[in-house]
Order: sequence, then C-alpha cells, then structure tokens
Amino acid sequence: MKRIVIKIGSNVLTRPDGTLDVTRISSLVDQVQAIRADGAQVLLVSSGAVACGRSLLGRGGATHKLDPVEQRQLFSAVGQVRLIGLYSRLFQDWNTTVGQVLTMKESFSTRREYLNQRACMEVMLSNGVIPIINENDTVSVTELMFTDNDELSGLVASMMDADTLVILSNVDGVYDGPPSDPASKVIAKVLPGEDLSDGISAQKSGFGRGGMRSKYAIASHAAEEGIRVLIANGKREGIVKDLYFGVPGTVCTEFVPAQGAVSSVKKWIAHSSGFAKGTVTVNADACKALCGEQAVSLLPVGVVSVEGDFEEGDIIGILDPSGVQFAVGRSAYSAAQAREVVGRHDCRPLVHYDYLSLL
Repeated sequence: MKRIVIKIGSNVLTRPDGTLDVTRISSLVDQVQAIRADGAQVLLVSSGAVACGRSLLGRGGATHKLDPVEQRQLFSAVGQVRLIGLYSRLFQDWNTTVGQVLTMKESFSTRREYLNQRACMEVMLSNGVIPIINENDTVSVTELMFTDNDELSGLVASMMDADTLVILSNVDGVYDGPPSDPASKVIAKVLPGEDLSDGISAQKSGFGRGGMRSKYAIASHAAEEGIRVLIANGKREGIVKDLYFGVPGTVCTEFVPAQGAVSSVKKWIAHSSGFAKGTVTVNADACKALCGEQAVSLLPVGVVSVEGDFEEGDIIGILDPSGVQFAVGRSAYSAAQAREVVGRHDCRPLVHYDYLSLL
C-alpha cells in the first residue's frame, strides 16, 4: 500500500485577505478521498491555524498590544479549533474520521518520543483515520520551533516510511530563475546528488513561514533517504489527483529518490543534528575513516576532545579537526564517561555505525 504525506501550506488554504478558502479546502479533501479510494494511506501536514486565528480575531483591537509570540500563541489556539473542525466536517461527508496530532520539535529529539509519535500515527492509519499534523504553536516558540511545516513534513515522511512527500505551495515548483521572471521555467526533475541550492530564492511570501529554499532543502534531504518528493501548486485544480495518478502535463518539480534502503534509526539520527546535546572532535584519521565507503564506528582512540553535557543515548555532533560538524550520532557514553576514554584503544565504540549518519 502506498503511503503519502501531503503538506498543505498556509498560502494554499487562505485567500489574499487571510481568511480560510473553504472551497479550495473542500476540493483538496475530495482529492485526498479519491487517492485513498485507490488504496493509498494519507497523512496531512496542514498549516493555516495561525492565519485562521488571525482572520477570526482581526489585526486590531486588543491583539495589537501583544508581542509577536503572544499573538502567535493566541491565533494558533483559536485558529486550530476552527481549522481541524472544518477538516472534520468535510471528511465526515465521506464517512472518514480524522485525528489531530499536535507536535513540537523537541518531540523528535529522543528515540522514545519519536517512536511514541510513530506508534500513534500507525494506529490511526491502521484504523482508517487520517492524521492531520501541525506544530503546537501554543507552546512552541523561538528556538524550539520548526523552521516551518516543510521541515515538519520531511520529519513525518521519514518517520512514517512514506513513499512520497507532496509539498503544496502557491508556486508550481522549483524554478531555474526568479519565479517572477517570465523567462523562468519550472525544473521538472532533480536527480540524486544534483545541487541547485545556489539558484534558489530565499524570499518568503504570504502567510507562511517557509520559502522555496526551505522546501528545496527538505525535499533534497528526504530524497536522499529514498522518499520521492513532489513540489507543486496547491491552487491548481485537481493537483493532488493529477500528481498521484501521473496525469501527463502536470506541472511540478520531482525530486527523484536515491536508491538503497535506510533504516528507521538512521533516518531518525539523520534528522537529529539540531537536537545534539554535545559534540566530540575527532582526529584526521578518524574523520577519513568515518567518511570512507566502508561503514565504521567511531572509536574513542579517534576522539581528541568532548564538549557539552550529554547522557548515554543522547544525540551528539561529530566535528572534524577544523571544528566543522560532518556527522551526527547516538552516543554510547555519557559526557563524563567519554572524557575518561578519549584517545584509548581498549574501549567499545563511542558511536556505533548503526547509530551514525554523515551530514
């Protein structure tokens, strides 16, 4: 059975004035039902709560006295109720039940919480329930927040072993030039290892937090893990069905997945560099060995220094001799234990290769 994660951006769900576009949301619901009828399992990562709350409470009145964090918390708390209620009503017309999953970035930082989230969504899918996932903006602020829901959708697609990640935005895909330039064209395919980052605009638009640079980075990362990624315009009529059924002429950018299976543990670790509790610096020989073609573990003999305060099982960054992080892994030692064995030959690996990922 195919498993698809669909990320719907705020600019797809809202009108220019910031209010929810119920007609478009209804159309997207109908399309999701069409692909589920073909046997696909679907998880939705939906933005729009903050924009919805903002439109309900207005931009004036008492809200203008609040700081940006307070406004975001208020708008999210109010808007999330409205948004999930709308999804619930629209899917109920198809006799389909939805479930809300509100998460935070730190919920992906430990293996236990990661697995708990995955188990929750697995049981929902196995019982025919569509998970509708969003960041819990009422408690996630500043450095604890996801960069945007593009990042969240990539984490969910990886965690749930999705076949395909669909990122719906208000543009047709990744362009070979500025999207505003009539001469620019949508890049149809991005092959494994192909780097187009220098030509991607960092500009953000509308009501969302993300931009095309974020989408490109997330899509590239997911494709490296074997997930097919499609970036398309969610405002195009029938876009979800067209992408799913491969209708000729459908405009989008496809990131072709790399070949070779990646374990679920490796996927978790690959996305965990932002959760590192400390770092270790290795010597040149250890760096060369870890970056070689053969999978090897990081042994204490190759470590020259340990920084931070971490426990056994925590994620740590691995730095080369010049201080550049090139890998991330799950430590088999606490920081205190690691410092005791730095440079020693007769000890178990600090990071086993099964729990190590190159960046």
